[in-house]
Amino acid sequence: MRLRPSTRADWGALFTVAADPLLWAVHPAHDRWQEPVFRAYFEAGIASGGALTIIDRAGDTVIGSSRFDNWNADADEIEIGWTYLARSHWGGAYNREVKRLMLDHILQYVGTVVFTVGVNNIRSRRAVEKIGGRVRPGTVDRLMAGELKPHVIYEIQRPRTPA
Repeated sequence: MRLRPSTRADWGALFTVAADPLLWAVHPAHDRWQEPVFRAYFEAGIASGGALTIIDRAGDTVIGSSRFDNWNADADEIEIGWTYLARSHWGGAYNREVKRLMLDHILQYVGTVVFTVGVNNIRSRRAVEKIGGRVRPGTVDRLMAGELKPHVIYEIQRPRTPA
């Protein structure tokens, strides 16, 4: 698998993956499979400068996307999220590998990575816990599918090196 910065040329391949309603069934943005909703999501990713296209090396095919966003210099943290994968790539090591590649890269530059996950998005919550995410107290609301939905924030900190 490889990750590369997303470009506008990725629209078709990414929408082909995202157009599967089952990808979004337990996600707070359950309507993201619809073209206008996905278009806004895609454009926000491009505008963020942190959107990444995920490519399966086996067939050199686009299988999803993830993103770095919401960098907070004062808190020395950045968010990883907005990840989705084709259902053909669920249940294996793909999501974990994507997150590991992203964490290994970004933790060279920031002290903390956060993941903001819908309270009821159990699949994503378990995935973040499997890579070592620890829950911060409380929840935050994010606008998803036209409603404010509660989200849990997980964090992973840069490993401390002995002095």
